[in-house]
Amino acid sequence: AYLAGIVLGYWHLTRMLKAPGAPMAQRHADDLFFYCTLGIIIGGRLGYATFYQPELWASPGEIVKLWNGGMSFHGGLVGVVIALAWVAWRGGLNLLRVADYVAVCVPFGMLFGRLANFINGELWGRVADASVRWAMVFPGAGPLPRHPSQLYQAALEGALMIAVMLWLFWRTRARYRTGLLVGVFTLGISLARFTVEFAREPDAQLGYLSFDLTMGQYLTLPMLAFGAAL
Repeated sequence: AYLAGIVLGYWHLTRMLKAPGAPMAQRHADDLFFYCTLGIIIGGRLGYATFYQPELWASPGEIVKLWNGGMSFHGGLVGVVIALAWVAWRGGLNLLRVADYVAVCVPFGMLFGRLANFINGELWGRVADASVRWAMVFPGAGPLPRHPSQLYQAALEGALMIAVMLWLFWRTRARYRTGLLVGVFTLGISLARFTVEFAREPDAQLGYLSFDLTMGQYLTLPMLAFGAAL
């Protein structure tokens, strides 16, 4: 799923660079493909160990076992931002303009990633009441039907954001307004994540935090503010 999202995102970025107003050349897109891949995997894993399972740091060998635990979206986001900053600095590019273009492509990976979560039967939702007729029983989650929150996220963070971002880029002049595309993306992803967390089961080792919010919601608050500011 990660590779499918990255490859499709790279292909679409290449198409975007052929349209007027591109802030970088194809060679920069090639660099981004490499460094963003590293940022997603390394940042996602280190973010998971930091935010959701700190005890992994006591056994660094466990951190490289990507199948033990998972990946953090917020950690992957930090990894991508670092990759963007590195490529922009090396190439003398405007970081925010580069981020605008990359932001249009990220929802592809979000869609595939959440569908993979659903297929794997992981990161399931909270127990649902009888009114939720599409609730389902997940292997390993007990006998009660739960929200398929992975599909909610695939729809909002993936499909909806793909539609919004592609429309803004190809049908409007948003690409010429520095920071607008990455701002819309950050705000949209944050609102989607914060909302779906109310139907998603919190991580067992953390549970609910202050005000009955989850770690995912608290990590999303700075993104909400940043996206709104942009």
